[in-house]
Amino acid sequence: MKENGLVEFRWHGRGGQGAKTACLLLADAAFSSGKFVQGFPEYGPERMGAPITAYNRISDTRCSIHCNIDCPDYVVVVDETLLDTVDVTKGLSPTGAVIVNTAKSPGEIRGKLRHWTGPVCTIDARRISEETLGRNFPNTPMLSAAVRVSGVLEEERFKQDMEESFHHKFAAKPQVVAGNMAALMQAWEEVQVG
Repeated sequence: MKENGLVEFRWHGRGGQGAKTACLLLADAAFSSGKFVQGFPEYGPERMGAPITAYNRISDTRCSIHCNIDCPDYVVVVDETLLDTVDVTKGLSPTGAVIVNTAKSPGEIRGKLRHWTGPVCTIDARRISEETLGRNFPNTPMLSAAVRVSGVLEEERFKQDMEESFHHKFAAKPQVVAGNMAALMQAWEEVQVG
């Protein structure tokens, strides 16, 4: 954590996997908790399946920095295959953590993280989303894992705010709310820290 309670996240995913959506949901939840927030994607010639990056800044005071985040406190990797081509830990704070969507353990993933010696966290977001939503939507489990690992938001308030957000977002599809909340709760319990 930096001064003024500033916590920065960098999200790595592929177009269509929901990294941008999870980033924006984190910003909404933090805002609802009274924090100052920024949540934005880095756009380029992205297309479905191409690597994308998104960013969050969450602070106790107004943040006047408006640029990409080169030295995040937390890195969230929505697609494990990116570890083979992207240096996801570049600039990551030595006191931070990397959170990876994978069925593997933190120890199995560590070797792919180019000299990273800090905490490695894993969550099988694909399995969780398939069990709770019937399809591979990893963004909700990854969001839950990011909040759990970082401690940036208080647990009960986060879960309450997310349920309200899901009711609003899925007003026309209320059956989706229960699945997303189940994914959020399950991921909170299953994230592994190594």
